[in-house]
Formats: sequence, C-alpha cells, structure tokens
Amino acid sequence: MLWNKIQIVLNKKHWSLAKLARESNVNYETLKKYKFAGQEPGFSKVCKIADALGISLDELR
Repeated sequence: MLWNKIQIVLNKKHWSLAKLARESNVNYETLKKYKFAGQEPGFSKVCKIADALGISLDELR
C-alpha cells in the first residue's frame, strides 16, 4: 500500500500528518482518509506529497 511507504518517510523526518498537510498543500482530512480509510490518492496528490517529502515518485512505487 502506498501509505505505508509515505509513513516510513514521515517517521524518518519526524513529521506529523498535520505537517505533511501544510508542506504538501493537501487537505489534512484528505490525508486522514488515505491513512486511516485506505483510500488511494490520485496522481496529482501523490506528486504533491512526494514533492513535500523531497522524494521521487519512484520511491513511492
């Protein structure tokens, strides 16, 4: 699952979900759906998240 890979990077950076929301400009409630409800983000959201985390899209594959 994509979120597991995102969570690994969040843990390494010591970032909260709120910090990711601020840095990625993705709504906090939307991120909660990805994390807790298992919804998968669309391509544009994945790009925003990867950019905020400073990682490539390949790292999320």
